[in-house]
Formats: sequence, structure tokens, C-alpha cells
Amino acid sequence: MLATRSARLFERVDAVEERMCLRLNRGCHRAAVRDFFRVVSRLGDGVFWYLLMLLLPVIFGQRALLPAVAMAGTGALGLAIYKFLKHRLVRERPFVTFAGIRAASVPLDRYSFPSGHTLHAVSFTVLATAHFPVLGWLLIPFAALVAASRVILGLHYPTDVLAGGVIGAVIAAGSLALV
Repeated sequence: MLATRSARLFERVDAVEERMCLRLNRGCHRAAVRDFFRVVSRLGDGVFWYLLMLLLPVIFGQRALLPAVAMAGTGALGLAIYKFLKHRLVRERPFVTFAGIRAASVPLDRYSFPSGHTLHAVSFTVLATAHFPVLGWLLIPFAALVAASRVILGLHYPTDVLAGGVIGAVIAAGSLALV
């Protein structure tokens, strides 16, 4: 029932977003653009964030232990939430829905809503910069590139990315309130 209602809603939203997805996905016709965003997306799979969690205590000492643990816990909660939503709302990816959109990278799972990459990029960025503002110059642009990569690579709609960002920010705010 929920999947049926969400499918009808997503059909309407997909039609509105199709033009933007096509325009952004055209960048993947250039190897340099495609390769750059593939690397960004791959780092956003978790590699960059896991490395950050491990390096925080090395760089900032013992005061970084609790933020690193909070990031790990937030990551686990984010994973559970986005998997729950993806399997209930079942929004097909843009490259599946529209023939003109090419998947320039292999998706990690079938459905697109919300963007887990963006959810985690935003939540980790909010948490890390709340504790260590000096990291903002690196993390904020990287999180934005991760979000952009998902649409450019044809794997997500802009609303997937927006929803992932909002969910990630809410989870991070909750984590900050608890820590």
C-alpha cells in the first residue's frame, strides 16, 4: 500500500526532475568529469568517513574519542533509517526510469530514495564540524561534492539528495543533543 502510493507520487516528481537529471548527467560524457565524480562517490561510500573517524583521535587527541564514537553510532542509525525507507518507498533510480540517463557508476542497491551517501556525508560533516570547526573547509565542500556526484552519475534524483541531507542533518542534531 505505502509502496503503491509512494510510486504514484514519485512518478509525478520524477517527471518534474527529469530535465535537471538529464542536464547534470550529461557531464558524465566527459571522462574527466565522470572519473572525478566516481572517485568522490567511492570515497563517499564510507572510505573517507571511516578514515576520518579513525584519524580524529590521532589529530585532536583524547577529546576526539567521543565525537568519533558518536559519528559511528550516527552512521549506524543513518544506515538503518535509509535502508528502511528505501525498501518501503521503492523509488527506481533515474537511469532505470529514463532512457536518456546513463548510470556512470554502479549503485550499491536497487532503489534511490533517499540518498544514503548524502545522508551520511551531511550527518558526519555536521558532527565533525560541530566539534572541530577547523575541519569545515574540507568537509563541507566534500559533502557537497558527494551529494552532487549522486545526481551527476545518474544514480539519484535531486529530491533523493535533498531528503538524504535533511535526514542526515536531523540525525546529527539528535546526536549532538545527546552528546
